[in-house]
Amino acid sequence: MNYKISFSCISHIGNVRSKNQDNFICDGQYLEFDNPKMDLPLSGDVLSKKPTLFGIFDGMGGEECGEIASYIAAKEAAATPLGKDGTTVLKEYCMRSNDKICEYAENNGISSMGTTAAMLLFSKKEITLCNIGDSKIFRFSDGKLEQISKDHVALMEFAVKPPLTQNLGIPSTEFIIDPYLAQGKYNDGDIYLICSDGLTDMVTNREIADELANNPFSEALNNLLDKALINGGRDNITIILCKIENNFRWLFKRR
Repeated sequence: MNYKISFSCISHIGNVRSKNQDNFICDGQYLEFDNPKMDLPLSGDVLSKKPTLFGIFDGMGGEECGEIASYIAAKEAAATPLGKDGTTVLKEYCMRSNDKICEYAENNGISSMGTTAAMLLFSKKEITLCNIGDSKIFRFSDGKLEQISKDHVALMEFAVKPPLTQNLGIPSTEFIIDPYLAQGKYNDGDIYLICSDGLTDMVTNREIADELANNPFSEALNNLLDKALINGGRDNITIILCKIENNFRWLFKRR
């Protein structure tokens, strides 16, 4: 069965940061390093018969290091062939991207730089999830919001933001990264949310669920961004929404 995936993506610097260290992959597009500003959402539709990758990369490191790391990750994602099994594609991507970030750091005398990654690969038979770090992926289905990614963070005292235990940009001599991978099936009407912590640190899961339940898909992205900014916007904010629709029902509705 073929499905339509409607998508909408936005990346915003927020209210406090001087630079946007987030990046994304959205149907082959990402933020160029020399032009990271995004004034309008990137929206469109794709069909499940053609593999399509969506993802968020939240960079970390002083000066421009985080910005460079997330850019390297996004550029590598855009160049990744998507024809193999989804878990193979995304695991191999993580290893290549990790090596490229480490190589850049070594060649430029940078002691520490990295990025999270949270990705969904929509292919003909299944949806493949891959994440490393704490950028999150949610599924909104039958009125319920569920986090389906796995946070790679250390256990800390309550109310203290925990440090990451994994990210892209860790030399293999220190640690072998182990991204979280999972596969699931298509369900008509499901909405997937991929986001950096600039959203989830500012907007509660309850608020996100209410927004997705009570507003048209086309409005939800801007409304979530506005909520994050109104609530402080203390970090860069990057959001991707993907809505699943049975293509036969979609074609029928168009007549």
